[in-house]
Amino acid sequence: MTSPTFNLTVISAGTGDPSATRLLADRLAGRATALAGQRGHAVTVHVIELRELASDITTALVNQLVTPKLAQAVTILREADGLVAAAPVYKAGPSGLFTTFFQALDNDLLIAKPVVLAATAGTARHALVADEAMRPMFAYLRTLITPTSVFAAPDDWAAPDLAERIDRAAFELVLLMESGFAQKVRDESWRSYAHEYGSAGGTELSIDTGTDLMRLATGGSAR
Repeated sequence: MTSPTFNLTVISAGTGDPSATRLLADRLAGRATALAGQRGHAVTVHVIELRELASDITTALVNQLVTPKLAQAVTILREADGLVAAAPVYKAGPSGLFTTFFQALDNDLLIAKPVVLAATAGTARHALVADEAMRPMFAYLRTLITPTSVFAAPDDWAAPDLAERIDRAAFELVLLMESGFAQKVRDESWRSYAHEYGSAGGTELSIDTGTDLMRLATGGSAR
């Protein structure tokens, strides 16, 4: 039996080129790729640099217009088996560019997808941002978040603790991708979710006429 190839998508909200945020995300993706390879899986990594989509994200949020560049990013996310989502920390929270991007996406897009959360900052005072500020948003989006998140301040880059945390988070991500949980949800229980119009790739257009509400709407009676 052929082992599957995983599509791993890196989402980086770093504003520099290069940026510490992108560097941390790349380390996570690289380690996940290596660990998956040891278990017989190939990994294809795709990168979404949010700084290159800043105007497109604003357009989508203000005018509800999805540009071709943003549509391409949405397609990459839809086809992803796992995500590394990394943000710089400003004012004790993930950057506005990072949060705005996810606010502009359909709520259904990331259901059950495995995600590693990562954050960078100039001081260790922000070490809990990934868990206290980012994790609730991804829980709302109904993703499958790894137990381990990763944070890096300037003093952390050479510390063995960071490498150990990256290893642990990457391994958790690989295990979640191996489980195929997201695909099983889509194949076997997708209709049980309350999808927004146009948000589920057309599957939300299938109407169950057997519900009490639909019977009432068509002139029948509820049970």
